[in-house]
Amino acid sequence: MGVKTLITYDFGEEKMEGLRKLGSDLIYMPEKEAVYSEELSGVEVLIGYDPFRTLDISKMKKLRWIQLFSAGIDQLPAEYLKGTGIIVTNNKGYSIPIGEWIVMDILELLKHSAKLMRSQTRKQWKLDRGILEVYGKTVGFIGTGAIAREAAKRLQGFEARIVGLNTRGSDVEFFHHCFSAERLDEMLGISDVVVLTIPYTEENHHLIDASRISRMKDGAFFVNIARGTIVDEEALTEALGRGKIAGAALDVFEQEPLSPDSPLWDMENVIITPHNSFISDMKDERRYETIRMNMKSFIEGGEMKNVIDLKKGY
Repeated sequence: MGVKTLITYDFGEEKMEGLRKLGSDLIYMPEKEAVYSEELSGVEVLIGYDPFRTLDISKMKKLRWIQLFSAGIDQLPAEYLKGTGIIVTNNKGYSIPIGEWIVMDILELLKHSAKLMRSQTRKQWKLDRGILEVYGKTVGFIGTGAIAREAAKRLQGFEARIVGLNTRGSDVEFFHHCFSAERLDEMLGISDVVVLTIPYTEENHHLIDASRISRMKDGAFFVNIARGTIVDEEALTEALGRGKIAGAALDVFEQEPLSPDSPLWDMENVIITPHNSFISDMKDERRYETIRMNMKSFIEGGEMKNVIDLKKGY
């Protein structure tokens, strides 16, 4: 009998069989249908994105490990988990596609792609003389984790200056300089493009508010692929409206889906995408490989990857 495992996504028979061969006794249950029953009483491992809306894991007394499909962990019942000793691991396999997405966002903002596309739609031959270069610009990342590193790596060829913010200002590969957390305002003041990549925690709710936006360079650009709740959306909208922020590429919002009534939809200096940056043709392959490696380590008592510190929230 293997390790009893509840998984909420079907990776196909070949990959599911691969997990069974490692010693996992799989129970597949689609995430929207995940509810507790006696069948789950012996489950030691839970693999999924957000079954917690319907699944009461407090009844799963033998649960020892949760593997998330996502990088973010804000869907977890964190307060319950803190006292249980249950291991939580996340998925950092999205860092490559999101890193590429950030580069795309920066180029689209500086090269006015949305404006040019509107001209194409209207069949207007209109030269845009306001196009900017990435070359020589300072791109500031709030957070220097896996996603930021992948984006910074890809920006090297543009000869931009890449700076980042982390807790202690520790040096990170692909960054020319890193600031400590208390120097956020200083970093904002020198950045031509500000990219938000940190995970959401209660402590950083509305970290980017009217006060922080006032510290940014006039005419800076803003990219958010992290979580919408880290930004005061009303303050951001106001700053975009008066040109303090020249343009923004937003993949995440305080409320998702974004309300049709949001003024952001009608702003010509805003690029809106529907929390799409993590999608790629390699999504399932990387997600499965993370699960497979961690399942092997869990069963064999080895070191697991991407273990979350629930007290820190990442």
